[in-house]
Amino acid sequence: MSFYVYVIQSEFDGSFYKGFSENYIERLNQHNNAWSKYTSTKMPWKLVHVEIFTDKKSTLKREKVLKKYSHAQLQQLFQSGKNILNITAVRNPQ
Repeated sequence: MSFYVYVIQSEFDGSFYKGFSENYIERLNQHNNAWSKYTSTKMPWKLVHVEIFTDKKSTLKREKVLKKYSHAQLQQLFQSGKNILNITAVRNPQ
C-alpha cells in the first residue's frame, strides 16, 4: 500500500494546504467539493506537489515537516526530484 503527502494551492488566494492520503486525487476532489471546512473557503484548489511513501508513519512524519515550511522552502521543494508530479510530467509530456 502507498501513502502520499500532498500540497495543494488555492487558486482563490494562492495559499497552500499540506496533507496526507492513500489517494491524493480523491482527496483533492474532496477539497474542491467542500468536504473540509478549512479548505472550502479557499476553493478551487490545484495539486502542486506529491511525495510517495510505503508506510503511514513516515508519511505523517513528512507531513509534519512540510507544515512548517515557508513559502520559499515550498517553492524549492516543488522543483525537487521528490515531486512525483514532475516525474509524471516528464514521462507523459503534453
